[in-house]
Amino acid sequence: MDVARDKFSLRDMVMVGDRGMITSARIAALNQLEDGTARPDPYGWITALRAPAIRKLMAEDDPLQLSLFDEQDLAEITSDDFPGERLIACRNPVLAADRARKREDLLQATEKLLAAITARVAAGRLAGAAAIGVEVGKVISKYKTGKHLSLTITDHSLVIERDQARIDAEAALDGFYVLRTPVPADQLDSPAVVTACKNLARVERDFRSIKSGDLDLRPVYHRLEERVRAHVLICMLACYLTWHLRQAWAPLTFTDQDPPGRDNPVAPARRSAAAQAKASHQHDPAGRPYRSFRACSPTWPP
Repeated sequence: MDVARDKFSLRDMVMVGDRGMITSARIAALNQLEDGTARPDPYGWITALRAPAIRKLMAEDDPLQLSLFDEQDLAEITSDDFPGERLIACRNPVLAADRARKREDLLQATEKLLAAITARVAAGRLAGAAAIGVEVGKVISKYKTGKHLSLTITDHSLVIERDQARIDAEAALDGFYVLRTPVPADQLDSPAVVTACKNLARVERDFRSIKSGDLDLRPVYHRLEERVRAHVLICMLACYLTWHLRQAWAPLTFTDQDPPGRDNPVAPARRSAAAQAKASHQHDPAGRPYRSFRACSPTWPP
């Protein structure tokens, strides 16, 4: 952070990261000097709360109440648990519906596979609590739904029930996310905080491109430090080139060249009429087909 601020002569710097990167411990370390004293010019940051913290904020008499979202999908709150910070609570109904659908699909897929195991146990083709548990564990680990199921296993029986209380507790958080930041509202209002956090998607796309698929940062076959650094530098330069290629090839691809502005940053993004026309017609006025970025570069990397 110090190198980036000094190198680019930045007066104010706000770091945006996911909840796993910007934790409370790292925030404290970030704004401490080497001698352990507080930094006189602390860094700003934006991150998100984890599910347990959101659930605590939604408890009775706590600041995050469902009534806040009766007529809006964004509300700024404060909490004694986060002194000096602003909490921007958002609820996306589209995301809530999507998560509920995915949860139900995963549960049904799990129950379908477990039904076959239950039938084997009932028919006597599978016996022993250990053996039954191994087969059940394979299914549970496949769909990661164990927390939503209650299992009773004996040497000759298997009973499976949904843990509806835990399902309902998780469903209560569907579509909710809470951002936290110490940056004052006169510098960054609530919609701007949400927009800044959502812009992480662009960074994540580039990291995916660098680490696998297009640019192949990994695996690293070098051993000497200077060669590893050179390899990473080349991948970063290739990512920079890719960014320019995306801009230059935008008229040839399905890229939305003029995305509409978003009055509500919580709502799903929408494509412009021109981008929708590209997707519908599949060809430009000269009859040339539009392509995805990857299809424009089938031999990438060279």
